[in-house]
Amino acid sequence: MADNFNFELVSPERLLLSEMVTEVVIPATDGEMTVMANHAPTMTTIKPGIVSVRSANGSKQDYVVFGGFADILPTGCTLLAESAVIVQDLSKDELTLRIEAAKRESEDAVHHEHKSRLEHYIMELTHLQGVINPD
Repeated sequence: MADNFNFELVSPERLLLSEMVTEVVIPATDGEMTVMANHAPTMTTIKPGIVSVRSANGSKQDYVVFGGFADILPTGCTLLAESAVIVQDLSKDELTLRIEAAKRESEDAVHHEHKSRLEHYIMELTHLQGVINPD
């Protein structure tokens, strides 16, 4: 039986989740990572993607995050998301609007580095759109 640890998912708008869990899969910038109890202390940035949470009672819930960072300790994990929502509550239109807004910003970008970051962000959102809405 896996040990439990405290997980909190926080967005600027609200605390989405705070409970004991057995594991959390997060979309870290350097690749997907699974966090479990007694994980080595780590801090990582988060890219747009899906956070999968396995509660101590065995239930599973997925959330969509749009960047942020995670602070991981042996006793818990706090994910501070730039924006987050339960997968079922995310409309297809919202992702499309985010992609279109990023494309407009990219067209107006003056600095190459900023434009490159926006293009990468658009790619991540497009991939996420394909995962959530595989039409």
